[in-house]
Amino acid sequence: MHQLHLLSYNIQAGIHTRQYSEYLTRSWRHVLPHREHLGNLDRIASMLREFDFVGLQEVDAGSLRSGFVDQTKYLAHHARFPYWYKQVNRNLGRIARHSNGVLSRVRPFDITEYKLPGLPGRGVVVVELATTDGSVLAVCILHLALGRRARRRQLDYVRGLASHYPYLVMMGDFNCDCGSRALKELVANTALRGLDCERKTFPSWCPRRNLDHILVSENLRIVGVRVLDYSASDHLPVSMKVALPEGIRLTI
Repeated sequence: MHQLHLLSYNIQAGIHTRQYSEYLTRSWRHVLPHREHLGNLDRIASMLREFDFVGLQEVDAGSLRSGFVDQTKYLAHHARFPYWYKQVNRNLGRIARHSNGVLSRVRPFDITEYKLPGLPGRGVVVVELATTDGSVLAVCILHLALGRRARRRQLDYVRGLASHYPYLVMMGDFNCDCGSRALKELVANTALRGLDCERKTFPSWCPRRNLDHILVSENLRIVGVRVLDYSASDHLPVSMKVALPEGIRLTI
């Protein structure tokens, strides 16, 4: 496999928010199960089938609010991904199990998870995919904090992780847009490409901010990028197709 079709999506635990007022009027859906959740997951799964590798944020790993459905596993099964992984970052037991999720059609060489600095509840998963030149393509899936100070510390942390890999993809809900000094410094200091201020992902019903990003190392060629007009959360998914250098492929 010479190209990899990527998607990053904050699915808000399968909750479809349609306007700001629903954060208050339908806040109970973040605690209690609702019949809409599984139908929404089925819609998301049908969309995911065209991709090779998916990074998910705000996934529930099986608690009351999701009807005790491990949503990463559910999406992997219904979108026919052979490999999947979940990182539980905030475990509230039966109430909620906040997670990052990984879905892949390529066999991972290794998977490592890290807790990010700051208050508990934020993490990054690093998935290594083997390449035919004996190296690895690392895909980092992350969900950063809302607070600016904590987010800066987290971006500094992932910059350290990024320095270990020759081929790198970093994607997820960064909770900051192009105006963030810390994000601009990350891009400048790592030579990551793909920061696009015009591709808005939040809120899904009227996108005004680009909080979700896919960034790649300069030795990966960006074939195409798009934000999908697919409103099944409070974020829109962002996709990117990347190509490895000539003559190098992923080992499947």
